[in-house]
Amino acid sequence: MNALPPTGLPPTHRRRRVNIAFGAERIGLLGLHRPVLATLLLVILAVAAGFGATRLQVDDSLSQLFRSDTPEFHQYEDVTRRFPSNEFDVLVVVTGNDLLARDPLDHLRSLVTDLQLVDGTTGIISLFSARQAPEPGHTVPPALFPEPLPEGPAYDDLIARVKGNDIIKGKLLSDDGHLALVVLSLDPRNEGRYGPAIAEIRRTVHDDLAGTDLQGELSGVPVMQLEIRDAVERDRVLYNAVGFAAGCLIAILFFRRVSFMIVAAGPPLIAILLALGTLGWLDFRLNMFLNVMTPLIMVISFSDSMQLTFAARDRLMAGEGKAEAFRNAVLVVGPACVLTHATAALSFTALLFTKSDLIRTFGEAGLISTCIALLAVLILVPLLGLLLVRNVGGLTVASRGSDAGVQALRRFCAFVASRMVSHPGLYSAVGVVVVAGLAFAYAHLQPSYRLAEQVPDKEQAVQASGKLDKELAGANPVDVLVELPPGQTLYSPETLDAIAAVHRTVEGQAGLGNVWSIETLRRWLAAKAGDDSPATLQRYVGYLPKYLVHRFIDETGDAVLVSGRIPDKDASQLLPVVDDLDSGLKAVRAKYPGYRIAVTGLAVIAARNSASMIDKLNRGLTLEFLLVAVFIGLAFRSVVVALAAVLPGIFPVVASGSLLLLLGQGLQFVSVVALTVSFGLGLSATIHFLNRLRQEDDPDQDPAVGVERATVLMGPALILTSVVLACGLAVTVFSDLPSLRLFGWLSAFAMLAALVADFLILRPTMTFLVETARRFGGGQIGTSAAE
Repeated sequence: MNALPPTGLPPTHRRRRVNIAFGAERIGLLGLHRPVLATLLLVILAVAAGFGATRLQVDDSLSQLFRSDTPEFHQYEDVTRRFPSNEFDVLVVVTGNDLLARDPLDHLRSLVTDLQLVDGTTGIISLFSARQAPEPGHTVPPALFPEPLPEGPAYDDLIARVKGNDIIKGKLLSDDGHLALVVLSLDPRNEGRYGPAIAEIRRTVHDDLAGTDLQGELSGVPVMQLEIRDAVERDRVLYNAVGFAAGCLIAILFFRRVSFMIVAAGPPLIAILLALGTLGWLDFRLNMFLNVMTPLIMVISFSDSMQLTFAARDRLMAGEGKAEAFRNAVLVVGPACVLTHATAALSFTALLFTKSDLIRTFGEAGLISTCIALLAVLILVPLLGLLLVRNVGGLTVASRGSDAGVQALRRFCAFVASRMVSHPGLYSAVGVVVVAGLAFAYAHLQPSYRLAEQVPDKEQAVQASGKLDKELAGANPVDVLVELPPGQTLYSPETLDAIAAVHRTVEGQAGLGNVWSIETLRRWLAAKAGDDSPATLQRYVGYLPKYLVHRFIDETGDAVLVSGRIPDKDASQLLPVVDDLDSGLKAVRAKYPGYRIAVTGLAVIAARNSASMIDKLNRGLTLEFLLVAVFIGLAFRSVVVALAAVLPGIFPVVASGSLLLLLGQGLQFVSVVALTVSFGLGLSATIHFLNRLRQEDDPDQDPAVGVERATVLMGPALILTSVVLACGLAVTVFSDLPSLRLFGWLSAFAMLAALVADFLILRPTMTFLVETARRFGGGQIGTSAAE
């Protein structure tokens, strides 16, 4: 074990190897042939990429995941444009046990007054917006809250009227009087630039409620978007840097030389810069998926970079010159690098056929990044090795004895390999049973989606939304659009009756609450003034501010909105509510055939589309198992290789999915992305091992010999790579974004599972399949006739 030459076969047994990459790996020789030109080009590209990376913006839209060229989403966008309310509302949630006491209520009214002065706001709705019942002789009803507030019994009577007010109770004030909701509308023209306005709102809430027992928290779409943007930008810089630093530390502990650490870690880091710069110049926007592009690039490129570095290091220790060692490393390991990136590109290509614009964009970005990562690794590893590695004479075969870390890993690999190939048939059968059992568990995973999972859960928005879910029926809107037929006006009796029927249906739907529409005002007039005639209703609508009217009536007056609220639950729990509501509206549609009535809203889009989208992604991943196995088999020109690649490729995916099931979690969008990464990593280790095995295998010997030797040669790099990448991704568990935390720990677990599959499933399976094939005159592993 002290001296392992670059290949184990005697010269008489060397066989002509088919090129699994069709010579594409030779592009890596450019850095060796033209080092000065390559270095200059690298500097230019790095500078350009740096400017490109600064162009990357964050797409913080909560609807981005479901954005697609479908009638349902176009309708949702149309409603958002015609009724610019929910997308631009800041919800100020004020809580306190003594909220309706005179002094706290006075502070709350001062807060509402000050919030109206915040630059960038267009209107405000609160319990102070309510008015008393119309009085004879008064054109406009007086405000419910007088100025100043009364005292003693008069104040108690006021609070009793407030709690019984149909406009306020259950909508702007909780039944127990401990929570008040203030809805502050931001100017749609400032969309994407709400940061200063939200910061000023936070300061105002803090200052005005200081010295009281009241607590104020912000929620709403603009606040969630801002928190998402801040978390994405913070995580992109902090956690990726920490993870990469941890990887570099582990690498230098084993390589024992800074130069080798830079050769191994430098290309992935430069690949990340080049990829992000390219995405910036192409106007891609960061989102919850593209934010994991950095660790994805690291996963794709670091594995191959480590393999090339290990191969070159072994050749230097065997006495080869620097240029020759890195050239041979490219020629020997490079084909596997090309193939691993090709399989990753194939996985990303599959995402291009989904309906979701976000997922298609992620597929496009992944495809571009994969190509950049391949070029960076192939060209930069030999280039940096040529420029940075010094004192080659010190790296001799004799120095292996002091190479304690790598030698310990080689001994461990030899131990595991010898056990796995001793009874290959038995261990292969065990592997099939284990994978089949995990696949059975994986099949029971159900799609899962919640809006809160896309928003930082350590900030105010999720906490405030949780209080609204508990006290005011929910924070997420469910809208019913009612479009008038030609010839009808908003205040015609038939139109008002149709709106009333829709309003009653939404109110009667279990799971929905806090229903608002023009019918709310009509009922109030009927109860308090005894007059709900169209003329009276139209007159009172005219008294309302325009920003309030346009929440329920579009500017042209040919469409209205009936809006309810629903708690933030899993999409599987929301879908029955949405379906029941849509079904209940069939009777209204039949009675008023000329009116177009449609259920919409972000919660509705998520409930209807998330499960099917996740299912399609999951089925696509399952199909990739077979397609990629066939692809690998064609590259190696071997049926045996195609069959051997199946089990170790599937194992990390089904093992990770089974862990999700065990933890009681469903299959989320980010879970599918993490499992795609897992599949790619497992294939990377598989391809590199098979590539080495085809060089070490001798058809005249027991295939176990070649498997053991390939394991000893490739094992340390595989182990080290898996540990480095697991550390790099595991740090994301400290993110504020639940989706990124899930991606991090699930991917880290899957990487370790892929390492287990590589040693405990691939080795015996490959040995068994080659032995079986050779009994029938086959079993060649990417080789042809002897040279």
